[in-house]
Amino acid sequence: MTEATDIPTETRMVEVVFPDQTNHLGTLFGGHALRMMDMAAAVAAHRHARTTMVTVATDDIEFVHPVHHGEIAELTARPISSGTTSLTVGVEMVAEDLLSGERRLCARGSFVFVALGEDGRPTVVPPLTGPV
Repeated sequence: MTEATDIPTETRMVEVVFPDQTNHLGTLFGGHALRMMDMAAAVAAHRHARTTMVTVATDDIEFVHPVHHGEIAELTARPISSGTTSLTVGVEMVAEDLLSGERRLCARGSFVFVALGEDGRPTVVPPLTGPV
């Protein structure tokens, strides 16, 4: 069991890409990729702040390679900077072919969140500790 003060520094999520998530070329829709990235970033933000976090911006989203139907998309999200009430989370999406094991970076970007208190107003975010 971890101490209550331990804050996870990384969140990983994995999802298989099914046909209903792909376009006519059999590759993951960009909007669905953004949804997956935002979800991973939100989990990382909530785990860091332990309060309600809302996405307020995305920045530098780059689609590098497509994710194909039948591959898995692994998302890794890490808090990379914090302000008084905001937290920026970097996300990378890597595709993996389950048969060959080939992996490649497919997308990356950053997501900015604001912490909300019980009153719905911005509240303080814990600072980042350790290497980023």
